[in-house]
Amino acid sequence: MTSYKLATYGTSSGPRAGLVLGDTVYDAAAATGNGADASVLAILEDWARAEGRLSAAAAKPKGKAIPLTEAALLAPVLYPSCVYCAGANYTDHMLEMANLHKIAPAPDPHQVGLKPWHFIKSPRAIVGPGAEVKLPPHSKAVDWEVELVAVIGRIATRVPLERALDHVAGYTIANDLSARDVMKRDPLPDSSPFKYDWVAQKCFDGACPLGPWIVPARAIADPQTLDLKLWVNGAIKQDSNTAKMIFTLAEQLSQLSTYVTLYPGDLILTGTPSGVGAARREFLKPGDTVKLWIEGIGTLENKMA
Repeated sequence: MTSYKLATYGTSSGPRAGLVLGDTVYDAAAATGNGADASVLAILEDWARAEGRLSAAAAKPKGKAIPLTEAALLAPVLYPSCVYCAGANYTDHMLEMANLHKIAPAPDPHQVGLKPWHFIKSPRAIVGPGAEVKLPPHSKAVDWEVELVAVIGRIATRVPLERALDHVAGYTIANDLSARDVMKRDPLPDSSPFKYDWVAQKCFDGACPLGPWIVPARAIADPQTLDLKLWVNGAIKQDSNTAKMIFTLAEQLSQLSTYVTLYPGDLILTGTPSGVGAARREFLKPGDTVKLWIEGIGTLENKMA
């Protein structure tokens, strides 16, 4: 079966879904001969049938091939109904943050009966590969976080663990940018339920670089065995493996779907490993280039401004 990736690229008439084959891009609707395949969201909403159309088109695409170097890639999903982000979900990251705050490492959540937990990021915070990210004026401590992203391809409601991954259409990469210095609202006490400001910290414009494309789930044998890395100005900052997740992707999807219905196009950011800026007392500044890589998916790069 011919491998392909699903992207969104800019045209004079607006964003279009693209079928990436090697170093070329085809208009997805032209390649499949189905006009409904004009956007990635439309494709994901019909994923049960669209996957077969795309696979067939990858073997013998129709339409004009555009060199990948000439395609203006945008974020692959514009815009999902929701972006869910796993909090504190890597063992190595939990240890580094415990050291940072000089507290004892938390026990394995499985052992104390805790379930996966997530916060929400604004879908309009999404920007694509190569986009310039303007650092928010309300923060002087914007941090980087490389994350594996699952893209939902089938509606998921109260999904059992063993069937959770059946609802994933594919995978991409996100940088869960975080404004660390506005996370807490001073002078409220730490015990206050109103202490944390998730919007200021996680939802500023450009806070979710995403891309460069979606790799179909069938091309990733096991999402829990992928190397992932992040560099700032060429210096390695994060270097880990998805095997270090505390809650697997399947556990996350199953638990999330007990609270909310997950819809095609929804994104699940699965947490970040150790090596974040907060632990190093290093933060992003204008002119910095951040590059992320995940095994089997590709590279996402953005410049800060």
